[in-house]
Amino acid sequence: MAPRGPDQEECEGLLQQWREEGSSQVLSTVSDGPLVDKGLAESSLALLMDNPGEQDAAPEDTWSSRQLSDLRAAENLEEPFPEVLGEEEPLPEVEGPMWAAVPVQTGRQYTDCAVLPMGALATEQWDEDPAVVAWSIAPEPVPQEEAPVWPFEGLGQLQPPPVEIPYHEILWREWEDFSTQPDVQGLEAGDGPQFQFTLMSYNILAQDLMQQSSELYLHCHPDILNWSYRFANLMQEFQHWDPDILCLQEVQEDHYWEQLEPSLRMMGFTCFYKRRTGCKTDGCAVCYKPTRFRLLCASPVEYFRPGLELLNRDNVGLVLLLQPLVPEGLGQVSVAPLCVANTHVLYNPRRGDVKLAQMAILLAEVDKVARLSDGSHCPIVLCGDLNSVPDSPLYNFIRDGELQYHGMPAWKVSGQEDFSHQLYQRKLQAPLWPSSLGITDYCQYVTSCHPTSSERRKYSRDFLLRFRFCSMACRRPVGLVLLEGVTDTKPERPAGWAESVIEEDTSESEPDVPRTAGTIQHCLHLTSVYTHFLPQHGRPEVTTMPLGLGTTVDYIFFSAESCENGNRTDRRLYQDGTLKLLGRLSLLSEEILWAANGLPNPFCSSDHLCLLASFGMEIAAP
Repeated sequence: MAPRGPDQEECEGLLQQWREEGSSQVLSTVSDGPLVDKGLAESSLALLMDNPGEQDAAPEDTWSSRQLSDLRAAENLEEPFPEVLGEEEPLPEVEGPMWAAVPVQTGRQYTDCAVLPMGALATEQWDEDPAVVAWSIAPEPVPQEEAPVWPFEGLGQLQPPPVEIPYHEILWREWEDFSTQPDVQGLEAGDGPQFQFTLMSYNILAQDLMQQSSELYLHCHPDILNWSYRFANLMQEFQHWDPDILCLQEVQEDHYWEQLEPSLRMMGFTCFYKRRTGCKTDGCAVCYKPTRFRLLCASPVEYFRPGLELLNRDNVGLVLLLQPLVPEGLGQVSVAPLCVANTHVLYNPRRGDVKLAQMAILLAEVDKVARLSDGSHCPIVLCGDLNSVPDSPLYNFIRDGELQYHGMPAWKVSGQEDFSHQLYQRKLQAPLWPSSLGITDYCQYVTSCHPTSSERRKYSRDFLLRFRFCSMACRRPVGLVLLEGVTDTKPERPAGWAESVIEEDTSESEPDVPRTAGTIQHCLHLTSVYTHFLPQHGRPEVTTMPLGLGTTVDYIFFSAESCENGNRTDRRLYQDGTLKLLGRLSLLSEEILWAANGLPNPFCSSDHLCLLASFGMEIAAP
């Protein structure tokens, strides 16, 4: 028998330990150790199992020193490398607070926002349940290492922040206060008593839609796309901003009834939900606090019309009329009602005709709900995901109140993509929708703007015969075929006929002159809360980032008059009415969202950013 060396004795000792403790435990120790070469360790164990007594037979069967050191390292490891900061490692205190990941307190369900540890993004080592980690105050910042440079074509090079920087610092959004800024008339926005409220519009990304378009979220780790994780993040966001009115899009029906509605009800909201028609599983929701508003009416809006190709899509909207509740200490005062409209318009960039028709239906419903007894409208807030970019024809139609669409390519309406290179392009024709829809070119219901047949004035035969000899009737039409005895003579006016009498008699009963064909209008006087450019750098604001391309498709419009002077130096390009904009939550640029790995990310659990604005309504004596 060959002499037994120290290495041979140690190999047999390790083999005996493996047999006693079980192969699974040793393999787990080897694979979990961050300093061990997993392949070498497994091959060494296999060698021990196959040839335990022949280690000295040949040089190629002898254990190498590296294999021995790997097994020693695996045996001496006390615990795996920690992935998150736990209670076992107390953090020292410093002066400046920073954000880091710590375990959530179990006393309250949605106290903290569920966020994954930052180190997990770099090492791909994730906890089994990432929703147990949350944002909290951590006393000491982590030293930052130099990060690699990300190249982006046409934009130079962007230096991403180190992974140790918390997401809330990368995605910091400032509150822009307009409450003390004078309007175009020189009046302070806060003059006089006001009823103030905040409104949030948010596309929260339905889980079903995300799974159907999974190719859009390949940049995200699967754990942050889990609904349990996203739900905790969304609830934390609602709690943090605490709006008085919450308008949500892409709300999945089962998630709404099982989780969102009960949780929002516990937060003091009363919720209304409208699911998309057909087989769709998501919809829109409007939630308000009954301590601030009283519901007057709620109108769900369906854009689907059977048998009408223009309106064969399943998008929906929701319109609520709310009465603000004034504190009793103000005495006998009154506040006008508030109309809140929320919608999610069709996405298809090629079907601008469908988008315009859907918007016309929503505006007609808003016109009906917000119309007062004197014919004017109460303050209006219209928000949602309109799937149209700023300064597109659809956007300008909502803001300016008029659009000439005849002959316009359908893809151009929303401005999402440029299809001008395609040979065939669908073009809009007048009229855009049939009269059977019951909506006029003024985006009003026919019954709201025209009298019924019994109320229309009836003209006698003698009255109508007076028009036989008016100037228009005596003018020869262009291109009229000359027929002897039929069209070759000019009618002669009878003696004593006076055209001025005709004009005088018909001035009060003359019907409305039709407008130019191919034009639609509305009279709601809406203005966007956001200017769509960041004031610091002039870069475009971004509300979503599909496939890494930042764009704005989410809006909050409110009742206000736009300014004629576009060269104003301040940030307010509108004239306040009954509804005043007091502040807004700033948006982010495309570069900042790139630095945070786009949307969604561990901090923002939707592929859209939320929009938040503060308004004030005049309080008047009754």
